[in-house]
Amino acid sequence: METQGNKRRKTIFSFFKPREPTSTSEEHSPSNIDISNCNDQYSSKSQRVEIDVDSLERDLSIRIPIWQHPVNQRDEIRRAYIKMGPYQPIMPVYPRTESGQQYRRFQSSWFKQFSWLEYSPSKDAAFCFPCFLFENKKAHYPTFTTEGFKSWKRVNDGSRCSFLLHTGGPTSPHNNAVNSIDALMNLTQHIDKVMNVQTSEEVQKNRLRLMATIESIRWLSLQACAFRGHDESLSSNNCGNFIEMIRLIGRMNGSIDDVVLEKAPKNAKYTSPMIQKEILHIMANKVRNKIREEIGDAKFCILVDEAKDTSNKEQMAIVLRFVDVAGFLREHFFAIVHVTDTTALTLKKEISDVLDRNNLQISNMRGQGYDGASNMSGAWNGLQALFLRDCPYAYYVHCFAHRLQLALVVAAERETSIWLFFSKLTSIVNLVSASPKRHTELRSAQAIEIAHMVATGERETGRGCNQIGSLHRAGTTRWSSHFDSICSLIDMYKAVITVLESMVNEGSSNSLRGEASGSLIVMRSFDFIFILYVMHKIMGITDLLCRALQHKSLDILNAMDLVSSTKALLQTLREEGFDSLLMNVESVCTEYDIEIPNMNACYKGATGRSCQQKDSITFEHYYRVGIFKAAIDFQVTELNSRFNDGAVELLMLSSALEPKDNFKLFNAGLIYSLAEKFYPGDFTAQEMHYLRSQLEHYKCDVLCHESFQNISTISELCQRLVETNKSQNYNLIDRLIRLILTLPVSTATTERSFSAMKLIKTAIRNKIEEDFLADSMIVYIERELAENIDSDSIIDEFYSLKNRRAQLQ
Repeated sequence: METQGNKRRKTIFSFFKPREPTSTSEEHSPSNIDISNCNDQYSSKSQRVEIDVDSLERDLSIRIPIWQHPVNQRDEIRRAYIKMGPYQPIMPVYPRTESGQQYRRFQSSWFKQFSWLEYSPSKDAAFCFPCFLFENKKAHYPTFTTEGFKSWKRVNDGSRCSFLLHTGGPTSPHNNAVNSIDALMNLTQHIDKVMNVQTSEEVQKNRLRLMATIESIRWLSLQACAFRGHDESLSSNNCGNFIEMIRLIGRMNGSIDDVVLEKAPKNAKYTSPMIQKEILHIMANKVRNKIREEIGDAKFCILVDEAKDTSNKEQMAIVLRFVDVAGFLREHFFAIVHVTDTTALTLKKEISDVLDRNNLQISNMRGQGYDGASNMSGAWNGLQALFLRDCPYAYYVHCFAHRLQLALVVAAERETSIWLFFSKLTSIVNLVSASPKRHTELRSAQAIEIAHMVATGERETGRGCNQIGSLHRAGTTRWSSHFDSICSLIDMYKAVITVLESMVNEGSSNSLRGEASGSLIVMRSFDFIFILYVMHKIMGITDLLCRALQHKSLDILNAMDLVSSTKALLQTLREEGFDSLLMNVESVCTEYDIEIPNMNACYKGATGRSCQQKDSITFEHYYRVGIFKAAIDFQVTELNSRFNDGAVELLMLSSALEPKDNFKLFNAGLIYSLAEKFYPGDFTAQEMHYLRSQLEHYKCDVLCHESFQNISTISELCQRLVETNKSQNYNLIDRLIRLILTLPVSTATTERSFSAMKLIKTAIRNKIEEDFLADSMIVYIERELAENIDSDSIIDEFYSLKNRRAQLQ
């Protein structure tokens, strides 16, 4: 019995002697301590740690070698680098290196000869991309992986070319690394896929399931909808937009319904939040790559602005402006970055990181568009000054829309009567629109008025006509909203009077009745009606400029033309518009029984006491000079001071390229001076000689060509040159035109991106991650590019990023 009991109690230690003696006491048992430490160490190794592949450093001088990363993450990091490709910055001029008695430098043409080649601007050295990916701790060629190759003299040296020697024969370490890249990206031949091969039917089911996920994510992103629900369990009545969208697709297609959600394998449902973010990130990267491909080697401009999001974080939007191959001016939203502060150094670092990750060189920047804040526009330490030190041709242009806003605001504040008018206008709008009851009364009064006017024939009927509106509030950041507020009050004047009279008679409190009575007195005064129609006239002229500055395709020369025409129209209104305006005001006052002062009578200001009258003037003089002309003069003065770029030499020389009035302003000498003085880095000395010759041929050919008649903007000229293939004959002139078009006009595109951010990052979704926000925004804003992304390409990239359990190829 004892023998049988001993047999039952046998353990592994009955056959193998432990390395360290066992003890019954935990306090004196070193083996227990060792085993626990080993378990902790093993669990930490087996637990997967996600790496942000987008944060991988591209600069070869500071990026971490592959062999220093954890073993189980190296393949994923290699795939990420392969997706980004070799780092091949195209610079106008590379640094010179002394070689004996001569100076040599790196040549960008070597990138085409040797596709594996990389270049580090900080080290001024060349590296090998495949060897970097698969180098060991003991590198075969440290010159091309860690140290960097700098002997430019040995490149163009025939059979002894260092790049050719590094490539070597079929079994060289370099070619072995190239073959390793092909093997790594060929997932179907990986050993785990070969051993667990799935049938073609199973692969198609996996792809179909993932296709439903991709299309659901695409639709939700394009509509700025939330993905997840509060309760996504099987018993939930509402599992969130994403799951419900999958179910909807399944109900519409039986083959999809058979492979998704509960009918999908547990390890390949493709519905987890992590999978959603991965697919959205792939989609966003493809949009960025499309924008990057459109830019190509062209020069570009950055438009930058900052705003706070719902969670009170400072977000910086980056928009790229450039001219594409077809000659069309483009502005694309590119990134949104969370910044800890808004100092110029912090903003420059974040912008430089975004450009560097996408292989966009600061040396190719030809314009900067910001607002007028000191951290952006500072002449010494502002953001524009920091970038100008890196690239002296990245000219800064203060946003035209901000300038117009500042000009109109300051002009309104300088004239007391105008300021009082807008203050009273805001009070009236707030009083009438604040209560739902009064808002309903306003709409009812308006409906009765419209019906009466239609019956009497004062209004025409038709689709879209005679719609009931509401009073618009004037915003502090958009001056066009003031014009909308004025227009709405003019259209609804009688209805507003009706509501105010009702409030005076039936108000719930004395304060409300008193406020309504005061507003009613103001609205029935001649001064209020006169200034209402004066500002309607003035702001009707400036509103066209305000709206034109919101267009993406507006070039800086056309913008300056609009500013000039706006000032000319204001001047014409000043000289010729008072009499017709006064007649219109008097007819309105007659219609609504408002007392009209005698224009020839003596005007008494302030309290009307004789001791307070400085000058003896008539009412006509007061309204003509004191209000009408004064308001216009303040507007014109501010426009002249804010838009003083007409005196800037760059714009004066650029105007020689304008095609309006059949190239009336064409001047070959000024165009040559423009290239020589402002863009010397874009034209070599030899090309400057060719430019003179091209200008002479251009004058005889293009200026008289029928295809170039009746065009008015430089943007149309650039497109017409491409359409007629004359951009090849006059390539230097075409290059100069593109540089002028690249100059920024306004930051309206960045501000529109903040409107999109408010739709995506709401109060309910205020904890959305930064990367997820950036990906959602670029898909939502650049919807034309996102809609054209092929779903199969997304599946293939999704499959190649990591080792997936379910086969998709």
